[in-house]
Amino acid sequence: MRHEGINVPETLNFHYFNSFLTKPRSIMKIRNLSLAALMLLFFTPLFSQEYTFRVLVNKGANEYRTEGSSWQALKTGTSLKPTDEIRLADNAYVGLVHHDGKPIEIKKAGSYKVSPDLTSLVEGGSTLLKKYVDFALSSNTAEAKKNRLNATGAVQRTVEGSGIRLKLPPNHNSGIYNNTAVINWDGSQVKGPYVVTLRNMFDDVLSRIETPETSVTLNLGDGPLAKENAILVEVAAKNDPSLISDQHLIKRLAPAQQDSVKKELDDILAVMEGESALNQLILAGFYEEHQLLIDAIAAYENAMRLAPDVDALQDAYNEFLIRNALAY
Repeated sequence: MRHEGINVPETLNFHYFNSFLTKPRSIMKIRNLSLAALMLLFFTPLFSQEYTFRVLVNKGANEYRTEGSSWQALKTGTSLKPTDEIRLADNAYVGLVHHDGKPIEIKKAGSYKVSPDLTSLVEGGSTLLKKYVDFALSSNTAEAKKNRLNATGAVQRTVEGSGIRLKLPPNHNSGIYNNTAVINWDGSQVKGPYVVTLRNMFDDVLSRIETPETSVTLNLGDGPLAKENAILVEVAAKNDPSLISDQHLIKRLAPAQQDSVKKELDDILAVMEGESALNQLILAGFYEEHQLLIDAIAAYENAMRLAPDVDALQDAYNEFLIRNALAY
């Protein structure tokens, strides 16, 4: 018969278990200790197989090898064990995340043993941070890239002939936590220069910005914008004001929402060290999970600014835009 997933001989019946339960307590303790030792024997190999690092971002002809094996290509999502070794090519970049959630960047060419070379760079982590690392990994898989490529054509067809389209979420999902908002738009059909107009909810003009670019970065804590809880944004061609985008809303979170996000975000930031592209990629995942898409856009833009030659960051950004119907 089978009992709780353990094979038990057919000749062994429940009278055996009843007699076992009636044994003196001292014998029971010995049996329990033996059972505990047996469980440890079973489960120790499982824990020993747990990865030490996973590759979140990879750029360049980088390689890794396990003990006693040959070198093979390092890829996003690769799991590294304590006895593994990685080798970075010239002008390469690798973003690793420790199993406890701590992210590190490797940029210098050379060979690194997972232990002790890389583990010595890790001190402290966060299971909360690991949650958003896993989110970033799942969004950057080969399957996700395939879906992005399949969806791009359809998205472009739907906006064809629509003029200026802002890369901002719809108004029902316009919340923002930070003071930085990056506004991008498509300039392929309407040429610049452009005029970005910012209004309050009474339609009063707060600011006008003229630019030849297809992007502006707003500081919502500066000047007249600092006093507003909600701002309306639109972009028009300077030479033909009739060529104008839809109006989009940017709205500060209510105090209770702000406090809730801050509490969780502070726990994550306490583990991160400095401003790195890898940290910004993870923060983008945090903001997206909380439906703070404007904050996520700013985080992706920061990541690409900090590591402009890492194509994987642009790929991750494109996938984010597709997922959230923001691409054009």
